[in-house]
Amino acid sequence: MEENFFEERTDLSELQSAVQSLKSEIGKVIVGQEQMVDLLLAGILADGHVLIEGVPGVAKTLTAKLLSKSISVGFSRIQFTPDLMPSDVIGTSVFSPKDSVFHFKKGPVFSNIVLIDEINRAPAKTQAALFEVMEERQVTVDGQTYPLSFPFMVVATQNPIEQEGTYHLPEAQLDRFLFKITVQYPTLEQEFKIVLSHHQAGLNALINEVGAVLEASQLEKLREKVRGIHVEDKLITYITSIVAGTRNHKSIYLGASPRASIGILNGSKALAAMRGRDFITPEDVIYITPAVLRHRIVLSPEKEMEGASPDDVITQIVQSIEVPR
Repeated sequence: MEENFFEERTDLSELQSAVQSLKSEIGKVIVGQEQMVDLLLAGILADGHVLIEGVPGVAKTLTAKLLSKSISVGFSRIQFTPDLMPSDVIGTSVFSPKDSVFHFKKGPVFSNIVLIDEINRAPAKTQAALFEVMEERQVTVDGQTYPLSFPFMVVATQNPIEQEGTYHLPEAQLDRFLFKITVQYPTLEQEFKIVLSHHQAGLNALINEVGAVLEASQLEKLREKVRGIHVEDKLITYITSIVAGTRNHKSIYLGASPRASIGILNGSKALAAMRGRDFITPEDVIYITPAVLRHRIVLSPEKEMEGASPDDVITQIVQSIEVPR
């Protein structure tokens, strides 16, 4: 009875239709990787930035490009390299001899969906250029503030940190990403389909078939629906208990901040809406939690030497907290 009451309160048919359309457009090229696509769409509905990590060749960059192609908004791509300067990202003041004043020339970050490829290949100085723009959706240069247009989302990719020629991302930078998605190799069956589709059509032909199915104005309406998703107090307690559990766990050197609790809440609301519900459940929280926490906690040196991963410890914490019913 309670479930029917919830269902009647918010109409999510438009949101579900939009999500299905986006998935089918991306699915014209990408085989499998359902979790990556789900979390990318949840990220854009929750107005968050997304970091995608995986070995080269698992379609990280391609998926981000397809997402931007299926939404009718501006797109720019920045390839991070060791010699990239902050001005190459946010822009710079250029002197105009004609009127003897400096004019600000906007950098590639002034767009709607910004793909930062191999974000861990640029040093800390360039990483710091993203702090303000990711958190406050604005850029300040020479005392002048320039707001970014709606929507604004950073989708960054990186190869695992053990790869050569990479820099460790600052914790403050990582904390600005709503999700960190880890991409696995495809299964044998999925890889067969990938190779077969490339053999039959070719990648460029497949990409050209992808078209825009969502406007910026529609996206704003969908985000309003997500913000209105119902959350019971006991689920907020559940979320905060999980995050608090990262701060006093023997295997964790640095726990997650309240921004992580808000991230789990917003991500769970987006996921619930995508699944056709206007209320979140513990299952939504459990599904979203690893993506929100895995880049926000730092394991103790002893645990790292044992070969444990953040996901292992997050699973332990989630299992140790009673699920509200």
